[in-house]
Amino acid sequence: MSSCCAARRHLEDAEAVRQGASLLPIAVVGGGPVGLAAAAHLLERGLEPIVLEAGPTVSTAALAWGHVRMFSSWRYNLDRAARSLLERHGWTAPGAEEFPSGRELVGRYLEPLAALPELAGRLRLGTRVTGIARLGAGKLRDAGREAQPFELRFEDSEGRQGRILARAVIVASGSWGNPSPAGSSGLPAMGEREAADRIRYGMPDILGADHGRYGRRRTLVVGSGHSAIGTLLDLGELARRVPGTAVFWAARSADLTRAYGGGAADQLPERGALGQRLRRLVETGAVELLAPFSVDEIRRGNGGSLTVRSIEGRAVEVDELVVATGLRPELGILREARLDLDPALECPRMLAPLIDPNLHSCGTVRPHGAEALAQPDAGLFMAGMASYGRAPTFLLATGYEQVRSIAALLAGDVEAARRVELDLPQTGVCNSERRLPGAGAGPSCCTPATPEGGNREPGPAEDLPCCGSAARRDMAQLGPVG
Repeated sequence: MSSCCAARRHLEDAEAVRQGASLLPIAVVGGGPVGLAAAAHLLERGLEPIVLEAGPTVSTAALAWGHVRMFSSWRYNLDRAARSLLERHGWTAPGAEEFPSGRELVGRYLEPLAALPELAGRLRLGTRVTGIARLGAGKLRDAGREAQPFELRFEDSEGRQGRILARAVIVASGSWGNPSPAGSSGLPAMGEREAADRIRYGMPDILGADHGRYGRRRTLVVGSGHSAIGTLLDLGELARRVPGTAVFWAARSADLTRAYGGGAADQLPERGALGQRLRRLVETGAVELLAPFSVDEIRRGNGGSLTVRSIEGRAVEVDELVVATGLRPELGILREARLDLDPALECPRMLAPLIDPNLHSCGTVRPHGAEALAQPDAGLFMAGMASYGRAPTFLLATGYEQVRSIAALLAGDVEAARRVELDLPQTGVCNSERRLPGAGAGPSCCTPATPEGGNREPGPAEDLPCCGSAARRDMAQLGPVG
């Protein structure tokens, strides 16, 4: 076929698509827990999903941390629509108060879900989405933009390229494959790339497949979130088993309130226990704390060791480095889509004040649904960890509620979409002391300022953006969609 004929055929196809856009599927990018839950909710609403997963299996990311035991029980990790679909085929749910590992989450829940006849034919594995745009309408074009379907470009496991057209897109691709670097400026530390062979990101399997790498060696863990804490606990156990193993912890802030957590006050007991166990390791000297320690430079030393230097002028010599400083969203595939993202968190702008760790750490996410996740290109939504951008403390229950609301809106059920019921267990820690050196103190998140010596019962500080003033809560509720 000549290039002229091919071009004419493409235009004819595009016109046919415009006429029958409502017949196109809804594309879900990411075949993890939230992506599969989105498909289940869309099917429940009589809509047609297609799920595109880059990995060779569902939830490839969860398998990467398959050795890790989750601190939330099955009660928080099963989606209602997905569970209903499974149970119609005779599936029996795990015990509600059991705590799955990443591997069990996949093997006992996600793989059986993906194998159901309702989903198996709508799931494409080994399909990496490389770009999302309006068909025939670049980012600058306004005229007729909303009438155009979405075009998703992809590459399969053999490197072949293709595309799929969709009436709407739910981006639930997560952020596990995009770790933040060790450098405190957000850039890789000087020398970080050159030391890549001695650096691991995330949560290595220290007590399993990777134990030989860390036993009888000196390891520095950078970070103070749950991934860093879990890694430090594993290294502490390895040090108990294997003499000569040394563990160092670099925390950017000297205030470890959030890292140590709320203990018994945490409504997820397993989560609350993590920080308390780490505190004991630090107090007994099993873990040597370096704080404040903002990584600036990594240099190779004799014998392949690493000298890690901080902005504060401190230095430590180690053999291995584990960087657990958070995750970042992969926004490259959305470069040709119109987005409205918070400039700091890189999450949907309306969601930012509800999850910003600079503002609060309460663990309570105010109600938010489809409107808070929608992007300026109508029909494009962020969900799951992708919707959180750089913010921490995401729970699967949040993502499940997000896609329930999105599916309702796409089905035209505005009332159900706005009925967002998100009840997350609190951490037992409520502060906002995440400040640069020299910054003044302010009222803690979710606790109003009280006169000195006052014993007023703590309650929501309605005028603080972290806890959601009335105006901010209104922003996060769905109004009528025209």
